[in-house]
Amino acid sequence: MQEIKTDQLEQSEYLLYIYTPFCGTCSIAKGMLEKIETVHKENLFLTMNASLHPEFMLENEVESVPCLLIKQKNEIKEKVYAFKSIGNLYTYLLEYKPELFLSS
Repeated sequence: MQEIKTDQLEQSEYLLYIYTPFCGTCSIAKGMLEKIETVHKENLFLTMNASLHPEFMLENEVESVPCLLIKQKNEIKEKVYAFKSIGNLYTYLLEYKPELFLSS
């Protein structure tokens, strides 16, 4: 996972994990996302400290953290607030990143 840069916000597609540093639930959610990246051996998620981007939070109506914001084709498709489990997160990856599940 890598912290998002301003120019990356203009990309048409990304999976953005939004957190705050002192949020315990955010820490648990981050662990789930890191496990997914480890399994797939690639960086799938960009990260954003919500405290440093208040204008982004307002413009995109992010209601709370942790949040997994899914952007595709220049449009925000989902804002996931309830991470629940790694299995739950995979339901979103199946829909928005199906290429992860293609056998080589």
